[in-house]
Amino acid sequence: MRLEPAAIEDAARELYIRALKLLPPDVKAGFARADSAESDATAKGILGTMLANIRVAEANDNLLCQDTGIPIYNLTIGGRVDFDGAAVKAAIRRGCERATREHPLRSSVVHPLTRVNEHSSCGANVPVIHIDFDDSMETVQLEMVPKGSGSENNSFLKMAIPAEGVAAIKTFVVDCVIAAGGKTCPPTVVGVGIGGTSDLCVALAKRAATRALGSTCADAEGARLEAELSAAVNQLGIGPQGLGGDTTAFAVQVEVAATHITMNPVAVNMQCHSARRARATFTPAGVAYGF
Repeated sequence: MRLEPAAIEDAARELYIRALKLLPPDVKAGFARADSAESDATAKGILGTMLANIRVAEANDNLLCQDTGIPIYNLTIGGRVDFDGAAVKAAIRRGCERATREHPLRSSVVHPLTRVNEHSSCGANVPVIHIDFDDSMETVQLEMVPKGSGSENNSFLKMAIPAEGVAAIKTFVVDCVIAAGGKTCPPTVVGVGIGGTSDLCVALAKRAATRALGSTCADAEGARLEAELSAAVNQLGIGPQGLGGDTTAFAVQVEVAATHITMNPVAVNMQCHSARRARATFTPAGVAYGF
């Protein structure tokens, strides 16, 4: 199968708009579970308001949130796909620019020093593009995640001491959730990366935060830690929008990597309650959109 840059460009444009307007079904299911389990009247009312916002936005073809975020594209390419890597990356950037200017969307991307906004949702090294490969043969998946600043500002890294063990990881994650409080617009998805190097650990935390709700870590110990931390975080009483309640996070999700014998990095990255993403799947039969 040949991956044509024009097709990727169109998909990158469409996915940015879809991600900003349509909440994935697993996140809606997370809201339903939270609403049914919430015992605090104020928190239940806030969850109801969030659900109403989602319904109104989707019914009126509006954005779920005014923050269009930092655009992130995750491209996964099968083994029998013919492609020009540089052309595909350029096509993703063009699609991102087109979504911003043709829809139009508010551009949230600025130069870090001058704060100049090109009004394209693009800049140096943005959109963020990750490319990976799998054994799906003639299949390509392009995922788009608009990462809002309210959640991204609550990102943390600790180079833990191995002798401190798993207890240090748990304490760090809980402390991060407490520090974030209501600033991440909870209920959140708390992504935790463990292991690797400092940069890989932070990337793992974001991968965990943007994973589908209901999925579990492929590593058995990581999956066990997910369950323990999810229970612990929801006992903090931070609640929806930080105003108290049982539902501080939809879930804590963990990704792990092997690391060095003398270090144990742990990172936290969060998603707000509007955990947005969209996906396009390319096969020889055409392209299909989903989450």
